[in-house]
Amino acid sequence: MGTPVKERTRHRSNGTNRRNTFEKDLKQVSPGQPLDENFCEKGIRPCVIGLGFVGLSLALLISKKMRTIGFDISKQRVDELVTGYDRNMDIERKELLGNSLLTFSSDIRNAGECNVYIVTVPTPVDKNNCPDTGPLEEASELIASVLKKGDTVIYESTVYPGCTEEVCIPILERTSGMKFNSDFFCGYSPERMNPGDKKHGIPCVIKLTSGSNEETGRFIDTFFRKVIPSGTFMTSDIKTAEAAKVMENMQRDVNIAFMNEMAVVFSSMGISMEKVLQASRTRWNFLNFTPGLVGGHCVAVDPYWLLWRAGQNNIHMPVTEASRRMNESVAEYLAEKIVVLMARKKINPIGASVLIFGFTFKENCSDCRNTKVADIVKKLSLFGCRCMVYDPNADRDAVSREYGIDMLPLLENKEQARVDVVVGAVSHNCFRDMNPGRFLRSGGFVFDIKGVFPGYLSERP
Repeated sequence: MGTPVKERTRHRSNGTNRRNTFEKDLKQVSPGQPLDENFCEKGIRPCVIGLGFVGLSLALLISKKMRTIGFDISKQRVDELVTGYDRNMDIERKELLGNSLLTFSSDIRNAGECNVYIVTVPTPVDKNNCPDTGPLEEASELIASVLKKGDTVIYESTVYPGCTEEVCIPILERTSGMKFNSDFFCGYSPERMNPGDKKHGIPCVIKLTSGSNEETGRFIDTFFRKVIPSGTFMTSDIKTAEAAKVMENMQRDVNIAFMNEMAVVFSSMGISMEKVLQASRTRWNFLNFTPGLVGGHCVAVDPYWLLWRAGQNNIHMPVTEASRRMNESVAEYLAEKIVVLMARKKINPIGASVLIFGFTFKENCSDCRNTKVADIVKKLSLFGCRCMVYDPNADRDAVSREYGIDMLPLLENKEQARVDVVVGAVSHNCFRDMNPGRFLRSGGFVFDIKGVFPGYLSERP
């Protein structure tokens, strides 16, 4: 157990001694030089706060080099991980159970002996698309309750530039009773994980780092260079790192919005967007983005954080605002196009059966947060369609709780055989060899949004 809050002051010098030992090693390290193999075994004890997609993967990676604590406020999540079960279906059982250097806990007092805290909690928006800093504030309060002199807190969650210093650090100071950059130190090192993409996991992507002062910046950069095989890039300050991360996601949003706009225009002209893309890709500097649904908790959410912050400074961002409007309208546009195709094929939308393949926000992952497939289901239901959803990657219970949609457990039930429309919504690899035509009744059609069924001739947006 960690030291009770009221008794911690007399032990704070221990954290200073550990950091001083570490700093002596730092002085011998220059950027780009190889590190001492024993570098992170000299008193560094990290704790990862938040065990979602990012936090769990990061904790496992760090624990390959040193003893690590993975903390989550959900006792159920921790209990599951202890038994080797990852409900996100991202980490295999053998990897969880075969790691003796990683300890899971839902009691922050068990992290009291740690001296590096890495925060990987969600950064959502509220119903008005304003930043919800609640998870960050709660994480900061928890860390502050066990913070000791010499400790370092590193934030990874995507935020607007300035959030770490304006929101998080004041909480650490106020709750711990210690002084920032004197008693404890902070940094920002944004996550760059791409759920479902094994080629660009945490070990494979360069890690941006920053610190609240030069010494802390080198401390954090050297720490991550030890655990991230692909290396690091140290930025000049925390705000620069925050800005870089939010801009990365916003750039994708803008480019996808442009592709969605082109898809709408070309469709109205009877031109295949897929064929246009094939032709355009022959140019050496063509950016290979594709149209589609933009959901999830990053690309579809992060722009609102900067839009809000810019608004506080009376600055408007018309390109970003237009991109958000475009991408938010795609689900409704696709649902309406499906209904138009029904009318052309003399299928009455009222009572028509629609089988939708895929519900997660993107391919080959289990994350259903802010999935735009839910918007397609909602819109088609308003037209009177009877929608059925199948996605073996999604948690059926979680989808039912969050969206009120009861997904099909299997595809062999007679109930959904011979439907009017099959919709390919999410291109999971497990769908690629399927023949969607076997589910259609005579006169029905397949509407493939994202090339889910590459070998089948179907309607496309």
